[in-house]
Amino acid sequence: MVETLEQLADRLKAEFASAASSLAFGELTLTVEAKDILRVLAYLRDDPECQFTILIDICGVDYPNRPRRFDVVYHLLSIAKNKRIRIKVETEETAPVASVVSVHPAANWFEREAFDMYGILFTDHPDLRRILTDYGFTGYPLRKDFPLTGYVEVRWDDEQKRVVYEPVRLVQEFRDFDFLSPWEGAPYILPSHEDKGKDTPKK
Repeated sequence: MVETLEQLADRLKAEFASAASSLAFGELTLTVEAKDILRVLAYLRDDPECQFTILIDICGVDYPNRPRRFDVVYHLLSIAKNKRIRIKVETEETAPVASVVSVHPAANWFEREAFDMYGILFTDHPDLRRILTDYGFTGYPLRKDFPLTGYVEVRWDDEQKRVVYEPVRLVQEFRDFDFLSPWEGAPYILPSHEDKGKDTPKK
């Protein structure tokens, strides 16, 4: 009977020899090889001592200076056991990870988002295309080397009745801020209440 996260970690490491676990802040993280992800998730879903039947999320993490640049992170919930677990796999820019849609159908859009935001590839995905950015978008916005400012912007043109791409431009003219402390006040004199009262005709 698995009662604690430590026991669960020991059980999983015995089942998957290449797995490594860490326990911090009351959360269990299991790191496995990408080639084992389908087998690991199926085991966690089907084993009576685990029953991690709900896939909460799949997300990417970018480490640009690491040989295997990305982590793909799976968050699972077991309602029956009242436990959560995090599964991590490492992958390269050009090395795909197996899609887990066959184990958890909810992974479909999560994997599409990881592809759209990070460029992480998934094999055997039923419909791996962008989901958040617009058609024709270039680049992966959540990569740490993605430029903070782009060269084009997208907007709806009401005259042409379509989405148009055009160079980024500032619609507001440059303003000069004095950045004075609000406690020091502005360098000009505001009329006082009494002065305003003098110019106001009495009824």
